Amino acid sequence: SKDVESPLQRLEHILHPWVAFVIIPVFALVNAGVSIGEVGFDGLTSTVTLGILLGLVIGKPAGIVFFSWLAVRLGIASIPTDMGWLQIIGASLLGGIGFTMSIFITGLAFSDDLLIAQSKLAILIASLAAGVIGFLIIRFSREIESRLW
Repeated sequence: SKDVESPLQRLEHILHPWVAFVIIPVFALVNAGVSIGEVGFDGLTSTVTLGILLGLVIGKPAGIVFFSWLAVRLGIASIPTDMGWLQIIGASLLGGIGFTMSIFITGLAFSDDLLIAQSKLAILIASLAAGVIGFLIIRFSREIESRLW
């Protein structure tokens, strides 16, 4: 019958949240080689770190929102009826979670080990910040919109 779940499907449903939200992120973090200790506080305020943070948390989402707006204005695309600009802003922030590609580009852009370490830490912080902020905007967008309009 359709309502019967096999033991394998049940196991998959139990393991999925652990694999998707714990094991894979920890695996990615460990393999990215992010070393928090070697950067120090000065590294958190370096121009490289601040540039990456601003680029992933503000620049990338701003570009996504702008070109989404432009596509809507030119009639190339339309916003779904059950979605507003606040959800698009939240989704664009999720675009700042460019962990894998950003780490790859860092390896190509820098040869200095300190700059690579600063970049990797900045990418980690920016990805977490963009993900959390994007999630919160999407999660509470209906409440925010109802208060504003």
